[in-house]
Amino acid sequence: MDPLKIDGSHGEGGGQILRTALALSCITKRPIQIENIRHNRKVPGLRPSHLSTIKLLGKIYNAQMDGASVGSTSIRFAPGEIQDTKLVENVGTAGSISLILQAIIPAVFLAGKKLDLHITGGTDVPWSPTSNYTKHVLSDAYSRIGINYAVNIKKRGYYPKGGGQVELAIQPCQKITSITLSKRTTKNAKILCSHSDVDVSSNVDSMEKTLQQKGFSVESHITPEIALNSGASVLIWSSDSGSVTGSDELLDPKNKSEFGKIATNSFIGCDLGVDANLSDMIILPLAITKELSIFTVKEITKHLETNLYITSKITGCKYGVGKIDGGYEIRIQGSEAGI
Repeated sequence: MDPLKIDGSHGEGGGQILRTALALSCITKRPIQIENIRHNRKVPGLRPSHLSTIKLLGKIYNAQMDGASVGSTSIRFAPGEIQDTKLVENVGTAGSISLILQAIIPAVFLAGKKLDLHITGGTDVPWSPTSNYTKHVLSDAYSRIGINYAVNIKKRGYYPKGGGQVELAIQPCQKITSITLSKRTTKNAKILCSHSDVDVSSNVDSMEKTLQQKGFSVESHITPEIALNSGASVLIWSSDSGSVTGSDELLDPKNKSEFGKIATNSFIGCDLGVDANLSDMIILPLAITKELSIFTVKEITKHLETNLYITSKITGCKYGVGKIDGGYEIRIQGSEAGI
């Protein structure tokens, strides 16, 4: 079969289109060729974390690959057959484990096989969801679609040294289903804060006070953890029958007094079905259900646009975006044609 050609400069032009295209290649068993990889970035081409994603999927799916090297702007990837797998991987940098798992989890969930992965890298690093977001917010949303996985954060890894350790276990998915997430009604919020060699208790107190002033009942968990260098991260999240929303933030050591304010304000303002980060992460599984899914979100991000584009290109799913009061409604009519 000739590979499907994909322009990696489309949309956000970064790693998102790479991760989604690779996962869909594995799901659909269709070879792909991606050109202009990370074309819109200051340093184009594959970075170590992207290479880890490609190599991991290559091992899991016994794939044939060309162009899998740091700096490469073009790759060919042809997936083979998958077996129950146990793997150990070291990114070798503070590269984001969460971004790697964004490709691994959806690539494996429909394969009917188990995956146990131990991966070393960055758990809480810039320009990426925190590992707590992957463990709690993404897994909550995915479980409603029928995808179940467990994340065990063994050790934190902050930028620049990394060294964080995460264990991932994915169970075979029995059935994926559509979802409707339209409005947050709960006034319960959870704060999960991890810190290493820095005191952030006063910051968490401030987050709690701000949330309580907005009518939220707050449950907080502050966990000191060992890491190779100092750092801290916080996740504020909630879920109910009509929503899954979360907002996370990393400590800026040069501006410690502001830690938590961005996450708090973002969470308070996110009163629709999903948060902006989650909106692009749920597109892939929804694109391969045969039913209609509906969710609402405050803004249309470049990552969301990219995933809507690439999933429709590979799977043939249909989607629509409509303006509503306070945000947007996304409708996805999934397609089983690509499975």
